Amino acid sequence: MRLWPRTLSVRLALMFALVSALILGSIGFYLYQSLQREIAWRDDQALLGRLERMQALLDDSKSIDALRSRPQLYENMLGNRDSLLWIIDDAGQRLIEINPALLPLPEVRPAPQATLGDSASSESLRLAWLDVNRGDRRLTLIAGKLLGEREQMLAAYRLKLWLALIIGAVLAFGLGWLVSQRGLRPVRQLAMRAAAIDVQHLYLRLEEFNDVSELQALSHALNQMLARLEDGFAQLSRFSEDLAHEMRTPLGNLMGHAQQTLARKRSVDEYQNLLVSNLEEYERLARMIDSMLFLARTEQANATINREMLELHELVAQLCEYFEGMAQECGIELINQANGTLIVDPHLLRRALANLLANALRYGRADSVVTISSAIREGACEISVHNCGEPIAAEHLPRLFERFYRCDPSRNQPDDSGGLGLAIVRSIMQAHGGQVSVDSTAAGTRFSLLFPPDSARLN
Repeated sequence: MRLWPRTLSVRLALMFALVSALILGSIGFYLYQSLQREIAWRDDQALLGRLERMQALLDDSKSIDALRSRPQLYENMLGNRDSLLWIIDDAGQRLIEINPALLPLPEVRPAPQATLGDSASSESLRLAWLDVNRGDRRLTLIAGKLLGEREQMLAAYRLKLWLALIIGAVLAFGLGWLVSQRGLRPVRQLAMRAAAIDVQHLYLRLEEFNDVSELQALSHALNQMLARLEDGFAQLSRFSEDLAHEMRTPLGNLMGHAQQTLARKRSVDEYQNLLVSNLEEYERLARMIDSMLFLARTEQANATINREMLELHELVAQLCEYFEGMAQECGIELINQANGTLIVDPHLLRRALANLLANALRYGRADSVVTISSAIREGACEISVHNCGEPIAAEHLPRLFERFYRCDPSRNQPDDSGGLGLAIVRSIMQAHGGQVSVDSTAAGTRFSLLFPPDSARLN
């Protein structure tokens, strides 16, 4: 069960109301306590004043009997039914008593100085008493005040505070909802603008929300996401076009050869030649499909690789031995300068290096060398394949690792990778948490595989 509503504006209004209620409640509690202390202090001062006035009357009068015969002198001093007064002698006899509420005589302890306290018999009675000596007699002056009126006034004040608190919280909720509705308007506009962006409008951006600092980070993240999506859709569109083109070429060749052969009656040798020619196209299609399946597996989010400790020099030596025949045909010498160990998937690394070596031999200059070397770059292991050949134009370098991309499509060869070799290399490096790069100058072209530091164990 949700305790908070799903609407953000209502949540903000509730929080605003709670904060307002807390502030108003704190202020009301402070005011109530201040009023209560002030009234209590005034009542105590009034009681002490009555004791002083009674003491003054006793000093001015010749006897207690004279005061008892003239009660208007002190009855007027009290002035209301909440005020009480007793004058008691040392024998406990009530010499003067003003007690409209008919309360029992309170018990007090001796007090040579004016003392304040609550009655032990009644919690709603406040007392002030004082012991005085008149001749050979000790008198006790007791002034009291009933607290019922004070409690009623404080109760009414508490009720008003509660009403003010409830009304203030309701108003705070309403105003908070209105303010949140207005304040969240840019968020709703951002949502509407983002909802209007579809596949055909991925070029749209949310730049106009950069003037709201709270939405600047969100709009920036959404713009980056849109840029990635636009780039991804563009790559997917190019991939679809390239795939159709790559598949159409061998299929067109197969259909053309078959139609040409079936146009008239052929000999057995001609049919055999057709089958051999078609087999080359089938192998090309098979390599392309195998490469595409490999890319699909390695680029899955849950793809796992089997890392092992691998001797780099030994692996490169095996590859050089495998490509030795092709290198001799091209007049190129393979030089193995790799050393140390790596914690990688040996099958994936072997395929990546094989693709780079095949490219280096295919496009390398005759009577040159292809060097495979390794080094440490800022704690990471770098494996490089360098060949001497014509430099790759700068405009091709950023797209060199895209699927089916070729610098010169007219240079397709029957045994090439169908434009997927370097894409496979990049996918393998991404699976290892590394990256691949290329730089090409007049001195040659260098492909570099950069593995993360935790993979390197070079000597």
